[in-house]
Amino acid sequence: MSTTGVTVIVPGFNVADYAEEALDSLRAQTHEHWSAVLVDDASTDDTRQLFADAAVADARFQVVRHETQRGLGAARNTGLSAVQTTYTAFLDADDRLRPDALALLADTLDRTGSDFVVGAYVRLRPDAEGPGYTAGEVQPWVAAATDPARERTSLSAHPVASGNIVAWSKLSRTAFWRAHDLRFPEGRYYEDQVLAQRMYTRAETFDVIPDVVVEWRQRRDGGSITQRLAELDVLRDYLEALGEGIAVLREAGAEAAVVERGALIRTLDLPPLIAIAETHPDPAYRIALEAFVETLPD
Repeated sequence: MSTTGVTVIVPGFNVADYAEEALDSLRAQTHEHWSAVLVDDASTDDTRQLFADAAVADARFQVVRHETQRGLGAARNTGLSAVQTTYTAFLDADDRLRPDALALLADTLDRTGSDFVVGAYVRLRPDAEGPGYTAGEVQPWVAAATDPARERTSLSAHPVASGNIVAWSKLSRTAFWRAHDLRFPEGRYYEDQVLAQRMYTRAETFDVIPDVVVEWRQRRDGGSITQRLAELDVLRDYLEALGEGIAVLREAGAEAAVVERGALIRTLDLPPLIAIAETHPDPAYRIALEAFVETLPD
């Protein structure tokens, strides 16, 4: 089993209802050589205290606090500045790692020498009755990117990998981030869309594994940004991120990935947005969506 050090960056804003589960999922890791940077993005609930208590009880946790809210991208960048280990990972503070997640990912990179490795993930959905959440199955578009396992692959050999754009499904070499000066866009939503495509296009090789590494929570209160797509400003950021991601692929000459990404957006992203646009009270919503669709590759 890998003995290589991993730093997990855990950003959080007002996630007191979920953060303890995220921290417990770190404590339960079978990979023993981890530490975590907990970035409190100026929370106004008990997140600050939960993070502080974790650091007091366990030296593997380090807390950094923003005095004013700066957003998820800035929180992740703050965490990146504190990483001193060989490997870097991310976990949003309302999600959960599977117990063997870091071991599976670190063992893979130790063996292959790739720049990063991508794992599968599932939705953690609220139960119909009661306060709990239940993990679902791996969705087809997730499986397409990660199953079967591939080692030392590339975007030209595996273009459908570009559909796995979330930050927390990956373990990377810290040196890869620094060599390419990779940072998340700040002051906007969906900051991982563009960053992921930069990772794919700049990697010499990457790996994919079919194992589920993260359970991604769909909040019962609808507070996740992915649950706010009916808001016009959220839609505009979302469409801009999708378009910029495709532009990164196109600039790198990754035409097969451009086609795959466009097809996935048409299949996965557009239908719920079109449904919202049909009844949205602001015509600007429909206009923005139609303008974006015209830019998509055929």
